[in-house]
Amino acid sequence: MTAPAPTVSPELRSLLRRVKLGKALDTLPERLALARSRDLGHAEFLELVLSDEVTRRDTHSADLRARTAGLDPAMRLEHWDDTAKLTYDRTILDELVSLRFVEAAHNALILGPVGVGKTFLATALGHAAIRRRHSVHFERSDQLFKRLKASRLDLSHDAEIRKLIRVDLLILDDLCLQALDTTDTADLYELIVERHRQAATVVTSNRDPVEWLALMADGLLAQSAIDRLQSSAYELVLDGDSYRRRQKPTPGDPPQPPPTRRRRRA
Repeated sequence: MTAPAPTVSPELRSLLRRVKLGKALDTLPERLALARSRDLGHAEFLELVLSDEVTRRDTHSADLRARTAGLDPAMRLEHWDDTAKLTYDRTILDELVSLRFVEAAHNALILGPVGVGKTFLATALGHAAIRRRHSVHFERSDQLFKRLKASRLDLSHDAEIRKLIRVDLLILDDLCLQALDTTDTADLYELIVERHRQAATVVTSNRDPVEWLALMADGLLAQSAIDRLQSSAYELVLDGDSYRRRQKPTPGDPPQPPPTRRRRRA
C-alpha cells in the first residue's frame, strides 16, 4: 500500500510562521515524504528544510535587488541565444562572465551595431553580479543625464553622484547615442574619474569610442574621461544578425506577457 501523504499540523504551521519560516510550508510536505523514503535522520532533515529556505531567501533577495538596480528580469545569461549568427570574442565574454573585472575594478565596453544584444549582455552581467552580492545600477545614459540635470533643481545632485560613484557595478546603456552638452559631459567626467580603478563600469554603445569625442561638448573633459575608461577596459565587439529581429513573433507563437517596465528612479 502507498503510504499516506505526510501532513503538517496546525501547531507546526503556527510555530513556523512565528519564527518567520512560513514559506517553508510550501515544500514541507514533499520534504517530509523524502525524509521518510530515504530514512533521513533528524539533523539531515533539518538541514534539507533550512537549505530550501536559504535558497528561497537568496533568490527573493536577488530578484528584489535586481529590480532596484533597474535590470530587465528576462535578460539573464541563461536566456542568451548562443546559436545566433553573431561574431564576438568568446574568450573576452567568458572573462566578463567570471566577474573578475568587477572584483578588480576594471571596465567593459560592449560595442556593436543596433540590435545585436549589447544591452542584453550588459544586463546579464548585472544579474550575475547581483547574485554575487555586488551592488549594481543600470540606466540608459540619456535618462541618467536627464535625471542628473533635474537633481540640480532640488539640490540632490551631489547625493545622486555619490550613489553612482559608490555602486560596485555601474552599467551605462547606449552611451553617446546622441550629443552630450556641457553639463552631461561634466557629469560623465566626474563619474568616470571618481570610479577609475575604484569600481567597475560597463558601457554599451553603437559608436566606437573615437566617435564619442565629437559628441561631447567639452573636448578636454571628454578626452580625459574616455582615456581613463578605456585604459582599464575589456572591449567586447558584437557583429551579426539583429537580436531584436530574431525575437519577432511568428504565426502560431503562444502569447507572451509584456516585459516588466523598469520604474524610473526619482
